[in-house]
Amino acid sequence: MVQSAGSCVVTGGAGFIGCALSGPLADAGYDVVAVDVLHPQVHERRERPAALDERARLEVADVTDAATWDRLLERLRPDVVVHLAAETGTAQSLTESTRHAHVNVVGTTTMLDALVRHEVLPRRVVLASSRAVYGEGTWVGADGQAVQPGQRSHAVLEAGRWQPEGLRPLPAGDPRMVPAPTSVYGATKLAQEHVLRAWALAVGVEPVVLRLQNVYGAGQSLSNPYTGIVPLFARLARAGEAIPVYEDGAILRDFVHVGDVARALLAAVTQDAVPAGAVDIGSGTATSIHDLARRVAARYDAPPPQVTGRFRDGDVRAAWADVTRAHDELGWSPSVELPEGLEELCAWIDEVQGADIIG
Repeated sequence: MVQSAGSCVVTGGAGFIGCALSGPLADAGYDVVAVDVLHPQVHERRERPAALDERARLEVADVTDAATWDRLLERLRPDVVVHLAAETGTAQSLTESTRHAHVNVVGTTTMLDALVRHEVLPRRVVLASSRAVYGEGTWVGADGQAVQPGQRSHAVLEAGRWQPEGLRPLPAGDPRMVPAPTSVYGATKLAQEHVLRAWALAVGVEPVVLRLQNVYGAGQSLSNPYTGIVPLFARLARAGEAIPVYEDGAILRDFVHVGDVARALLAAVTQDAVPAGAVDIGSGTATSIHDLARRVAARYDAPPPQVTGRFRDGDVRAAWADVTRAHDELGWSPSVELPEGLEELCAWIDEVQGADIIG
């Protein structure tokens, strides 16, 4: 029998990452309480997900509602909080800014206020942040000088000027990278980081911030139009359609398997030392969107991907992580390579025939 490690509250705990984390947390001896509103955009059937470990207790409640925390903290003293609850659609955040700010920022402050109000301060709060906080990031020229190109405007994108001329991008984790969000979503995630760190250091709670790259894997919501590019490509190819590829196809992303992300979060919960500053979590490999599309199309014998020249306002050209600090400070390294992870995801989609089994 595993010795109890205490209680762990996971906000957004019935979501994709929360479900993947629930088993490892329970295996480590934590009494897991998943707090989730079961939003219909993610949980189509609004019922307990089959992927949520049976040992986890599910509280269907809204993290932005102070009454949620009053009810919960009357009977629970969490040793650790893993804060996953967030609105995540980059494009959606441009048209639903209030919703993203309310959930991501006000939801965080509501939780923190309640912890103080009930005098229930956890040992540690782990925040799942995002690579979106970097925006377009930092690039370097041939002379080695670091440059912040800033957000690509609509006019620049419409003219097909996809990336800064004569510059190459740096990975997240490079010391020259400076957060500069280009989406409302990214701005709210950076605000979460600042709010948590200021609060935690003032009240004596350990803050741990992990900035996640593009997370994918079996169990990802298939009904949510903002769920992620990997399952979207798989669904299109499975239907025999040509995958549309934006810009010139050379957009770079870092696709990290959900199992690896769960291990990183578990390390953030359990290890003794707290990393100094945010830690980037990814596969450590930059993959072009065109390459991803070709891999998925080949898996389903679908037509070749079509480069469309279309674009999304607020999107960034290149994003991937240097995971050296994750290894050094969390003892974590990615273990699932993209071909293996894609096959697992596609096999799962084939099994459920496009049905959303997360909720």
